[in-house]
Amino acid sequence: MPEEVLFKFEQRMERAEIADYLRTVADSLESGDSISLEAGGESVTMNPPAQPTFEIKAERETSSSAPDGPGELGLEFELEWDEGGDGEEAGDGTLSIE
Repeated sequence: MPEEVLFKFEQRMERAEIADYLRTVADSLESGDSISLEAGGESVTMNPPAQPTFEIKAERETSSSAPDGPGELGLEFELEWDEGGDGEEAGDGTLSIE
């Protein structure tokens, strides 16, 4: 299925600033509110269902020219749901984050 990017923002910032953004998203999820994103004249509002699919990915990207060299590490958090769906889907166990 092709992907359409509705909003994209990327910027280097302090960890505390990132934590503030994540807290705002967490508060909106917990209260059932919509999540509005705005930057550089672009904006989008999303309304996650009560049970979206939650994906966490820790990855290392390496250069194809130096596959054994140092790479770029990443930590991705993703919420997914079907448009117009209730988000209910079976899970794969429990998650622990420390």
